Amino acid sequence: MTDVLIVGSGPTGLTLACELALSGAAVRVVEGRGAPHRESRGKGLWPSSLDVLRGLGAAEPLEAVGSSEVVLRKYFDGAQVNDTPMPGGGLLTGQWQVEGALRERLAGLGVQVEYGSPLAGITQDAAGVRAELADGTAIGARYLAGCDGGRSTTRKLLGIPFEGTGEEEPAMVVGDVRAPGLSRDFWHQWFTSEGGGILLCPMPGTDTFQLQAAPEQDERGGVLPASLEGFQRLFDRHARMPGIRLADATWLSSWRVSVRMAARMREGRAFLAGDAAHVHPIAGGLGMNTGIQDAAALGRTLIAALDGQGGEEVLDGYGAERLPVAAEVLADTARRYERVMAAVRTPGRGTEAGLD
Repeated sequence: MTDVLIVGSGPTGLTLACELALSGAAVRVVEGRGAPHRESRGKGLWPSSLDVLRGLGAAEPLEAVGSSEVVLRKYFDGAQVNDTPMPGGGLLTGQWQVEGALRERLAGLGVQVEYGSPLAGITQDAAGVRAELADGTAIGARYLAGCDGGRSTTRKLLGIPFEGTGEEEPAMVVGDVRAPGLSRDFWHQWFTSEGGGILLCPMPGTDTFQLQAAPEQDERGGVLPASLEGFQRLFDRHARMPGIRLADATWLSSWRVSVRMAARMREGRAFLAGDAAHVHPIAGGLGMNTGIQDAAALGRTLIAALDGQGGEEVLDGYGAERLPVAAEVLADTARRYERVMAAVRTPGRGTEAGLD
């Protein structure tokens, strides 16, 4: 029987795995995907998260590649308006790079992610948890941590309500693209008086930009899915730079406004962390960072429990610490998102309004 089975190998699950492995705990990490991804997704680490990764010995490769100085170049109706330096202290880096650094550190501690291993069932008793994978494999563990994202299979199997609200239609299309000829010295943000806009952020250590834009609509007002062709049409409409042709879309996705949190973060010997426990607007870049902080707190809780330091009160301490934080993050990011949506109607204003 392993000490802790972690479901999900994103930044939250990998941070937790490193914390536990460094303490000497026996850890396994299962992942439903067949292989690591190379998608930028969450793209910023705040100082508190960098401190956690430094403590794990995983920050150095990220600091060598990432950028700590980011300048927002704002345009309005196609005209450049101003440049705004972002507050210092954080690090611009792609989520896949964060996961890669943590995965490498975890491998150095003797733990490999088990890909192609989707979770299918959970049973538990006073002695431990039994997880069943889709292929019928059973894994016994003293504790289980669900770090498997907003659609968390763990949360659903545990029967934990995911309370809150969510929009049906996407509010944004996102992706990773190349934009030959566009300066990589700036996070470009184009907005227009007619509404909508497009953002292209250069991802350090790559030749790609992360693209974010209000989605296209068809003639009936329905939202069109993300596509390279659609990205180009949106770019032409908002940026008005005919010499730039977007290319090589390696990630195409959409984002919906969702403000939800788990009713509880513990069910017996099973726990939730990261997006499995809470999802919220992207303003402020708090998603990946909040998950990393969850992992650090859950790591402390499980290490104490494995060492025999206390009983139920130790296990309950995780939710008591992190549920109020999650509630405040949901409220805070909703406020930040509203500020950004209002600010971009003013020439020269952009996503920095979410940091006010």
